[in-house]
Amino acid sequence: MKLKIAIANDHAGTEYKFDVIKHFADKFEFVNFGTDETESVDYPDFVHPLANSVEKGETTFGILICGSGNGVCMTANKHQDIRAALCWDPELGALARQHNNANVICIPARFIDFDTTLEVLEAFLNEDFEGGRHQRRVDKISC
Repeated sequence: MKLKIAIANDHAGTEYKFDVIKHFADKFEFVNFGTDETESVDYPDFVHPLANSVEKGETTFGILICGSGNGVCMTANKHQDIRAALCWDPELGALARQHNNANVICIPARFIDFDTTLEVLEAFLNEDFEGGRHQRRVDKISC
């Protein structure tokens, strides 16, 4: 059975979203919460349903894609059980999982090319949380 991943985007991330789904289709099942259009939309309308899905355990991880990655990251992190990380480099993607137990990754589509996006996602999706001293820190994140 394939791992189920939630994916969402605003207008700036539509092309990357479709390409990510296509690239990982053999490895993962995707639940699309994003817009399929390129006309301007309000990203929170797509982020909240994705975050709810991850919080409820309906999906294991979330991938959010927008222009800068900042807005979707801020919105996702308003959810109590979401640990969203803005990543633009494979090392950041790996560390988000290893040290922060991130369950949502945010991609800045206007600032990294698609090949880098795939490298970041591979790093994020292939790492495990290390626990140990990092668990103590993660336990202190939620209010």
